[in-house]
Amino acid sequence: MATIRELRDRIKSVNSTKKITKAQELIATSRISKAQARVQAATPYAHEIQSVVEKLASASSLDHPMLREREDGKVAAILVVSSDRGQCGAYNNNVFKKAAELQGLLEGEGYEVVRYVTGKKAIGYYQFRDADIAGAWTGFSQDPSWDLTHDVRHHLIDGFIAGSKGEAQTREGVRQGEGAVRGFDQVHVVYTEFVSMLTQRARAHQLLPIEPVITEDEFETGEGILNDAESPGADYDFEPDPDTLLSALLPKFVSRALYSMFLEASASESAARRTAMKAATDNATELVKGLSREANAARQAQITQEITEIVGGAGALAESGESD
Repeated sequence: MATIRELRDRIKSVNSTKKITKAQELIATSRISKAQARVQAATPYAHEIQSVVEKLASASSLDHPMLREREDGKVAAILVVSSDRGQCGAYNNNVFKKAAELQGLLEGEGYEVVRYVTGKKAIGYYQFRDADIAGAWTGFSQDPSWDLTHDVRHHLIDGFIAGSKGEAQTREGVRQGEGAVRGFDQVHVVYTEFVSMLTQRARAHQLLPIEPVITEDEFETGEGILNDAESPGADYDFEPDPDTLLSALLPKFVSRALYSMFLEASASESAARRTAMKAATDNATELVKGLSREANAARQAQITQEITEIVGGAGALAESGESD
C-alpha cells in the first residue's frame, strides 16, 4: 500500500505542476499576439521616418558622427538583451553565447568592450561570473514601452556621441555608475530576432555607427541609410538645411531601431516561453500516464496477491478438515 500511496502522491504533484505550465503556455501565447500587434502598430512610424531620412541622406553630405567609422576607435559597447524571468528554454543562453562570440571578435580587433544589459537574467548571469557590467536596466523585457526604454536608448546614443575620449552623463535607471561615464566608439546589440512561433534567432547587430548603404532598389531597416540621389523622384526644399535636419533625425532613427529590437525580443521571449511550457506540459502528461500505469500494475499485483492468499487459506482449511 505504501508504494501505491507514493505513486498517487507523485501523480497528484505532477498534475499540479502541469496546471501551472499549461497556464504559463496560455499566457505566453496571448502575449505573442499582443507583441506582434505592437510591432505592426509601430510600422507606419518606422516607414515614415525611414522615408524622411532617405530623402535627407540623398540631399546631405552624409558627414555625421553617427555615420562615420572612427579610425582611432578603442571602446565598443555591447547591449545584451535578456529576459526578466526564466521558464523560456534556451532563450537567454543563446543570447549569452552570441554576446560572448561578439566580445571575442571585438577584442580580437583591439577594442575594449563595455557591457550593458537589460533583464534580470543577464544581471545574474554576469554577476555570478564576476564579469563587469557598465549599466543595467530591468522591468520591461516582457512588455517594453517607449517610456520604459527611454533611458537605455538615450544612454547608448549619448555615450556614442561623446566617444571614447569623452564622457556621457549617466541617466536615471542605470544601476551601476554615477555621474559621468566613459563614452564609446561603437554600439552593438545582441538580442533575439522573432522569425516565427517556432523559430527565434539570437542576433548581433551593429547599431552605431550606422553603415550607409548606397543603392537604388532597397533599404534594409536598421542596417544603414539609403542614398538614393540618382533615382528619379520629386524635388524637395529643406528648411533648415538637410545636414541640420539629418543631425536632428538620426538620433530618433537610431532610437526607433533599438526600440524595435526590444519589441522583437519581447515577442521572441513569449514564443520561447510558450514552446518551453508546452514541452513541459507534454512531458507532465506522459509522466502521469507512466505513473498511472505503474500504480495500476501495483494495485493489480496487490489484488492478485490478496486473492492468492485467500484461495491458499481456503485450500489449507479444506485439507485440514477444519472447514466443516
